[in-house]
Amino acid sequence: MREYQILLYYQYVTIEDPETFAKEHKALCDSLGLKGRILVATEGINGTCSGPVAATTAYIEAMQADPRFSNMPFKIDEADGHAFKKLKVKPRAELVTLRLGVEDIDPHQVTGNYLNPKSFYEAMQDEDTVVIDARNDYEFDLGHFRGAVRPDIRNFRELPQWIDEHKEKFEGKRVLTYCTGGIRCEKFSGWLIEKGFEDVHQLHGGIATYAKDPSTKGQLWDGKMYVFDERISVPINQVEHVIVGKDYFDGSPCERYVNCGNPECNKQILASEENEHKYLGGCTDKCRTHPRNRYIEAHNLTLEEVNRRLAALEAEALS
Repeated sequence: MREYQILLYYQYVTIEDPETFAKEHKALCDSLGLKGRILVATEGINGTCSGPVAATTAYIEAMQADPRFSNMPFKIDEADGHAFKKLKVKPRAELVTLRLGVEDIDPHQVTGNYLNPKSFYEAMQDEDTVVIDARNDYEFDLGHFRGAVRPDIRNFRELPQWIDEHKEKFEGKRVLTYCTGGIRCEKFSGWLIEKGFEDVHQLHGGIATYAKDPSTKGQLWDGKMYVFDERISVPINQVEHVIVGKDYFDGSPCERYVNCGNPECNKQILASEENEHKYLGGCTDKCRTHPRNRYIEAHNLTLEEVNRRLAALEAEALS
């Protein structure tokens, strides 16, 4: 066993005073030496954190001692060290940002039918089934279930509008949906039902649970799963690994995410180390020549070297 663990968890449950809860919860996490990102709202808690095994075990025990979280499942990954640089525990209006307002979904009242990994695996292979990825486009581009629909969205809150604009593709179909740990699907699947979709199902426990299920072994998943910590990505399919990510610059197979060097852009792009260096860490010429390009600063490039690389790119474009 490795010396550290990474926890992923959520629970839809009423928390009367999220601000006070967040302050007290941060104190608990600090006392245990945990790092991570934890969101608290009146509708519950959504968190991922890392720490030594003894600390994460103590955290789980402390949470499950609270009747509100006694049945909250934890998804656990072994690690060699912390997966986060610091700890953030923040009160929020929503655990996942859909911004439905008065039409907000309460998963305790309406949500899609839960499918365990084996049932989800079998259902995906039914020709009358459509599988909708409930994550963002950059998550999908790194890895996804084979044949899944890729919504063209950068943020989860854009998903309802995208579905409204493409609903004819899904009418009369059995709808399956999935996300990283399950929390987004709880609301998204409920929203689908509220919008008139009748046969709606969600992957219980998300991709993170599917990956470790001994009956499926992550099969029918291609690529890697995007995670919101220092690891960036983790493998899912235990049987075969098919790379689906494509380098932003040349389209070659790639599973390495970097942020654009321009801090005002910060776009996540798939890029090899070679291309990151070649293009000075910038996703466009404007970003490469930005006066605060972090790549140039991090590599201590002289103005002469920057101009040499930019000239080489211009010559290549003209050839």
